[in-house]
Amino acid sequence: MTLKDKDYNLVRIYDLVCDYFDELKYYCERFSNNKKPEFTDEEVMTIYLFGIQYQGYTKVKQIHKFACDYLLDWFPKLGSYQAYNNRLNRLDGAFTRLSELLLRDFQPDDCIINQNLLDSMPIITCSGKRNGKVAREIIDKGYCSTKGLYYYGMKLHMLSFRRNGTLPFPEQVLYTPASVNDITVYKEAWSQMYNRTFFGDKIYMNHEHNEEMKIKYNSEMLTPIKAIKGMPEIIRQRIKAADDLFSTAVSSLRQPIEAMFSWIIEKTDIQRASKVRSTKGLIVHAFGKLSAAFINYAF
Repeated sequence: MTLKDKDYNLVRIYDLVCDYFDELKYYCERFSNNKKPEFTDEEVMTIYLFGIQYQGYTKVKQIHKFACDYLLDWFPKLGSYQAYNNRLNRLDGAFTRLSELLLRDFQPDDCIINQNLLDSMPIITCSGKRNGKVAREIIDKGYCSTKGLYYYGMKLHMLSFRRNGTLPFPEQVLYTPASVNDITVYKEAWSQMYNRTFFGDKIYMNHEHNEEMKIKYNSEMLTPIKAIKGMPEIIRQRIKAADDLFSTAVSSLRQPIEAMFSWIIEKTDIQRASKVRSTKGLIVHAFGKLSAAFINYAF
């Protein structure tokens, strides 16, 4: 990145944060209504978002060092790493709200608003072999079948609008403790939406609940076919070709949300939260990194 590009992108992020800050300021931890620090909250957020989005740094210490080395002309009141990290953790609510605003205000025109892809991924604070002690108010122990491991942490659940030929656009993002089942989140948060077709993996299928959705909300969940226990083998073989074809079609339609998660992980390293040392720090890690990824939609 050239110096000109760096300055341009830094200004774009700073302007975006300032545009939203009339609302974000109500989500910041302020010990006094009259407190007006020389190094502003807008600057704290800008450095963090720029370090992730345009420099590829994923740790706060890396971002602070980069700012000290190259951005002091812009932020002469930056201060020490400890001071910066403390200020950053006070902005957990602001990052949470910023991620919501970016999704609200920059929805692409090509979203298919009656078709949704949904999935989840783990945010890992430590392995299940250890005793997770950080942010115990919002984490617990869970199992990730994709990785085949037990872990302490949270789980990111995403409901996205389907888009043809490209990554989906997130409609809603929720975090839960790691032990919360995907279908529980789906039932409680999203299954009451009207006139929707949801595409998920096998864990989301519940035939009784799906029939109720069709009647009450004109919505349905489509997943790859799950084998029915006790089905006679002759019937299983008879319908195998049709089931395989349907499962392949559903898997193909929901593949973009898996690509979406891979892109977010590559961009922000959001899954690894082992360096987090507080509840506020974990919230900044979760929503701050999502905000950094979602800034792409604004630009």
